[in-house]
Amino acid sequence: MLVSLEGVAFSYGDNLIFSDVTCAINEGEKIALVGANGEGKTTLIKLIIGQLTPDYGQVMRKNGVRIGYLEQNGGLESEGTVYGEMLKVFEDDLAAVERLSTLSHQLSACDPSSHEYVVLSAKLESTQKLVDARDAYNIDVKIKRVLNGMGFESFYDRTISGMSGGEKTRLKLARLLLEQPDLLILDEPTNHLDIDTLYWLEDYLKDFPGAVFVVSHDRYFVDRVCSRTFEIENKQLSAYPGNYTKYKVLKAERYALALKEYEKQQEERARLQTYVDKNIVRATTAKSAQSRVKQLERMEILQKPYTPPAPPRFTFTYEQPPYERVLTISNLHLEIGGKTLIVGGNLSIVRGQKLAIVGPNGAGKSTFIKHIVHGGDPSVEVGRYVHFAVYDQENANLDPDNTVLAELWERHVAYGQTEVRASLARCGLVPEDMDKRVKDLSGGERAKLALCVFENEHGNVLVMDEPTNHLDLPARESLESALKNFDGTVIFVSHDRYFISAIADSVAEIENGLLTAYSGGYEGYIAAKQAAAAQRRQEEEQAERERYDREKKEGYRSKKERAAEAAKKARIKQLEADISAAEGEEARLNALLVSPEVLSDYKKSASVANDLQAVRDKLEELYAQYAQFLD
Repeated sequence: MLVSLEGVAFSYGDNLIFSDVTCAINEGEKIALVGANGEGKTTLIKLIIGQLTPDYGQVMRKNGVRIGYLEQNGGLESEGTVYGEMLKVFEDDLAAVERLSTLSHQLSACDPSSHEYVVLSAKLESTQKLVDARDAYNIDVKIKRVLNGMGFESFYDRTISGMSGGEKTRLKLARLLLEQPDLLILDEPTNHLDIDTLYWLEDYLKDFPGAVFVVSHDRYFVDRVCSRTFEIENKQLSAYPGNYTKYKVLKAERYALALKEYEKQQEERARLQTYVDKNIVRATTAKSAQSRVKQLERMEILQKPYTPPAPPRFTFTYEQPPYERVLTISNLHLEIGGKTLIVGGNLSIVRGQKLAIVGPNGAGKSTFIKHIVHGGDPSVEVGRYVHFAVYDQENANLDPDNTVLAELWERHVAYGQTEVRASLARCGLVPEDMDKRVKDLSGGERAKLALCVFENEHGNVLVMDEPTNHLDLPARESLESALKNFDGTVIFVSHDRYFISAIADSVAEIENGLLTAYSGGYEGYIAAKQAAAAQRRQEEEQAERERYDREKKEGYRSKKERAAEAAKKARIKQLEADISAAEGEEARLNALLVSPEVLSDYKKSASVANDLQAVRDKLEELYAQYAQFLD
């Protein structure tokens, strides 16, 4: 067990966040923590790591446990380079390798019969075991594996201070993976990751030796990584075996069973109470009625199972449909800031199509959909009667100084106040939110307001950039349902694979300057990518076989040539042994020359100096011979 909580309660002032929380995180476990926004997921994490202290109960941590924590927007701050910062993780390992090298040189210059030689040998052996145990010779391999997997393969020498917030968060995660803590806590780690990086991270975490405790709204991620699920709901924590999909099934079964038991007890209590009411005043039946009163008093009353608040209800409608051909892109050339994003792009979108735009971070997905909407490019032809409604992932179209109520009402002055409030309420904003300033809203509240504004634009072509960011799972599922029921056109950018799979009937990928369309939804896209990867591997293997056959044919040698090659290798091996011996002798004579007993005796000093010069001359000759074989 790494961390356990027993009877923990926590409040912010008079606001109780949760109570009587009892759970444990064991070594090597992969646990997902789910719950609606505002239920206290981040608070629970801060209790686990010790940033907060519970009002009641205990949080116990294993002695010496190492905990790594990635905050939701907690990036790595440094003036160093990407690779240099990763090297800092292995400072102790690098020091051990350096110490091993120093001990090796000291040992080679030491008299094998001396006590110092024995001491140095012991130190060398223990240091070698440490280096081997920590796999310290493979530091470069470890760093490059993680950096490349996290999308930094081209940024080893880039200065961290000049990076974006998302890049710094990814880099912080990369460093935590290299540190390999006993418990890795990740708060929304997928927010800044593209699809390829997500798959890589999932595979890495499945083999991660430590425990992983993750808060994530990415259902694919949780399903692939986690084998246990904690849920915070109604100020309580419940634990379920299995991933997110299994948790949903078990929660529904648990609720159904609890409701059945509650209703059964209510019926039994009603039956007993009815008997008491009818018979308590009759002399002949008063005794039996009293027995039922006692039965009611002894009964442990079950609480009605908690029913969570209804999730937001989004509805997308439009007044007039567009023509069949919604969008036609022909030979599109798109660049920004001197960087080319798309060359010769072609794409056709028809009415009712639901298209996901995918690709690596920085490929130009957001720029692409903005370019479509802004118009003015002759290579982008928009169909007749197309009415775009646009959702921006940064919610930049909202006025931060407006109230929630005014933000929608000012856009639709013909609406009555009741109509405005009802629309906001359907999107998950409660009466207490109406007079809040937009700038004071949480990320989830701001996203719901932006979706409400977006919904009321009544577009027949919905263009959405990362619409699931900041939404909790119930809100995401509600948005999915609304978009699936929408009979208009949807063009959206998303890293949420579950969301893409649920909505998209086609996918367009932007990668390496190419715009490539795939049919068959997300599954069709993945199948096509896997087939292409398999084809590439097959072609590479074929090329490797051909290269091998060619080299084998070209490399045929006669018996005489093979004998000459063997003699050459033997001579090189002998030269390397002679050079090593001479270098050892040189090191010994150098040490001897500066020893007190030689420095104090002129004749000894001269003799050692002559011997040293002879060794150096011999080394020069050996180096020259060795160089001939390298030419």
